[in-house]
Amino acid sequence: MPTPQKQESLLPVYLVVGEDGLKRSTVMKRLRARLSALGDLSFNSDEFNGEAATGADVVSACNTVPFASPLRLVAVRNAEKLKKPDAEALVAYLESPSPTTVLALEAEKLAKNTRLYKAAAKHGKSAVIDCAPLKRYELPKMVRSMAVGHGVTLTEGAAAKIVELVGEDTVHLDNEVRKIALAHRGADPVNEHEIVALVSRTAEVKPWEFVDAFSARDLQKCLLYLGRMKSTSPHALIAKCTSRLRELVCARALCDRGAQGAIAATLKMPDWQCKNHARWARGFTAEELRRALVGARDTERAMKSGSDPDAAFLDWVLAVVPRR
Repeated sequence: MPTPQKQESLLPVYLVVGEDGLKRSTVMKRLRARLSALGDLSFNSDEFNGEAATGADVVSACNTVPFASPLRLVAVRNAEKLKKPDAEALVAYLESPSPTTVLALEAEKLAKNTRLYKAAAKHGKSAVIDCAPLKRYELPKMVRSMAVGHGVTLTEGAAAKIVELVGEDTVHLDNEVRKIALAHRGADPVNEHEIVALVSRTAEVKPWEFVDAFSARDLQKCLLYLGRMKSTSPHALIAKCTSRLRELVCARALCDRGAQGAIAATLKMPDWQCKNHARWARGFTAEELRRALVGARDTERAMKSGSDPDAAFLDWVLAVVPRR
């Protein structure tokens, strides 16, 4: 994570952008620490929220002369939410920024083709600090590193369980690891059983996780996941499941012809995205897939005609996924 190390390397603007909230927070803390070493930031900093800030106020703060310090800090959170005229005011300011101010723009998302992104980026390669999130499979390793920073170690299973329970938000993950470190006793690594005892589930199951369990005809997982998907409607789920069934019809036909290797090309999907399609397709007969699609059609009609959507969807799942 690039951060300024020397006074002469400080730029007039930094764009801290990406969905990893912990990375953004870390970058901002380091930048504040660097500037605090030069002078008292309580007299030399201003903070704005892009949802409410005006460009004129931010520019005015940037042009304020620092007090008993060579530099001052102006931070704008949610910079992507600045209204267009206010963002344009910052673009104009960055044409000739104050030499005694560091403007820190923090954004979860900001497209590279926006004028504000380009205005910041032209001040140097290190002006844009990428805080893109890790892939889900990379998170357990990062969680184990977090734990070391908090004075404990985690087993691989414990780290994976935290991600399962808490989700992918790195700020929430770090908070949970901190709590675990405070509660843990002894020098042994924290194990999965301890995680289950200490950590409450806050992460919702993603729709694709349910669809994968449905495709594998794993009823236990389907029922478990349904209870953890409060913000996903049954209308959206049945649409995703129906799309998957159509893919499996194609995969089943190809497997029957001995052309399993053509599944990705036929479905026009990357190999990794359909690596399990052949196995899932073999878990259905061609007739079962046909009946599942007919049942999906009838269930959607019922859901749109006054039937309770959740109950209708569950009945359909129970009809497609066998009890074992």
